[in-house]
Amino acid sequence: MKAKSDTLKAIRRDTQAKPEAKATTSLRKPTARMPARERRAQILEKAFEFFSENGLTAQTRALADACGVSQRLLYSVFPSKAELISAVYEAEIAGPFKAIWFVRLRDRKEPLQKRLVNFYREYYDAILTRRWLRLFIYSSLAEVEIAPTYIAEIVRNLLQIITEEAAFDAGLTPPKDPALMQEIGWVLHGNISHLGIRRHVYKDTTSVPVDTVIVMHVTAFLAGIPMIFKNTD
Repeated sequence: MKAKSDTLKAIRRDTQAKPEAKATTSLRKPTARMPARERRAQILEKAFEFFSENGLTAQTRALADACGVSQRLLYSVFPSKAELISAVYEAEIAGPFKAIWFVRLRDRKEPLQKRLVNFYREYYDAILTRRWLRLFIYSSLAEVEIAPTYIAEIVRNLLQIITEEAAFDAGLTPPKDPALMQEIGWVLHGNISHLGIRRHVYKDTTSVPVDTVIVMHVTAFLAGIPMIFKNTD
């Protein structure tokens, strides 16, 4: 009995000692702290992914878990959810748009058909991704200012250029009404944007390559410009 008692005591001592040993080992090897810039970039990337899959109304606790950080650390980097959403917009929604695209669209040394096709091929690949489109749509449903801001800051300028170049290429005078200029540009841009939505959001399966569809939309838009302008006089 004494031997058995001594054995049980030894087992208890070993069992109680193991957590302490682990704690000591953990203290000896602390996890390296991530530099602030890298931490911010990591949270932005994870937040972009999280928001695009779950929407912008999800709680910050779930967001922090998705980012692999505590809520306290999340708020130390982004003091409010609104600031985080704003940063996601700048980095992931507006960020991928290249200012050089505006310059290339105005470069009349290249045929307009080629300029538009090349632009929309790049735009589709860089901007109209599954995550980008889902976040864009979620933000609109949540009435967050991501979509209106993007349209005001980028798309309106793009539509203006497209309509001006289409008018010049057809030897026509563009409408003086800015709102009408925008709507003409939407005839093409809206079709390309919806192509991305159909492929990435609606999961529309088809054997027709994206490049082929882009060429179809650009060709139809340019061919229809004389009739569009005639009907808007």
